[in-house]
Amino acid sequence: MKKGNLIIISSPSGGGKGTLIREIMPSVPDLGYSISHTTRKPRFGEEHGREYYFVSREQFDESIAKGRFLEYAEVHGNMYGTSREQIEDITGSGRDAILEIDVQGALAVMEKVPTAVSIFILPPSFAVLKARLTARNTEDANDLAIRLRNSFAEVQNYTRFDYVIVNEEVPIASRQLASVICGERQRRDRQTERIASIIESFAGANHSTIGI
Repeated sequence: MKKGNLIIISSPSGGGKGTLIREIMPSVPDLGYSISHTTRKPRFGEEHGREYYFVSREQFDESIAKGRFLEYAEVHGNMYGTSREQIEDITGSGRDAILEIDVQGALAVMEKVPTAVSIFILPPSFAVLKARLTARNTEDANDLAIRLRNSFAEVQNYTRFDYVIVNEEVPIASRQLASVICGERQRRDRQTERIASIIESFAGANHSTIGI
């Protein structure tokens, strides 16, 4: 079976990557969502095993020691890690693995998996990013300040990604995201087995059946 693609979707905190992913998951077939591990506390409405696996620092360190993470990093004062096994299970089943991840983690995964498709979600301006982070009301003032301060360096990394989507209007940006994922599936080098089988059917066809 042909392996699926690893799709890295990253942005500064508040850039809207999670919103766009939720928009496309029901409509784009053959996608699997890789759930990251984190030591941060759940926000209101989040559930263990849905948005993240919320674990203690001791549990996180144990997973590091056992080599369970494809990458891990400290971001905004909390630890985040990507499960190696989960990515392999999704792509091994022929589905594309969606990895929603911070910029630091995205760059680490891109180094380890150079065939991954990387997509950067860019807010239309700093003012919009600040308004979105403030409106969601999930961080205290200190946490908010850290995320906004970190965003200055994070957006500079857009040049290292394959695609950039400006998330100004969710319906438009989500369609663009879906188009990138579906378009990547049509790349010639990602369809070698299928194309070879089709070409072989032409070579083996009986010309007499078409009057040649």
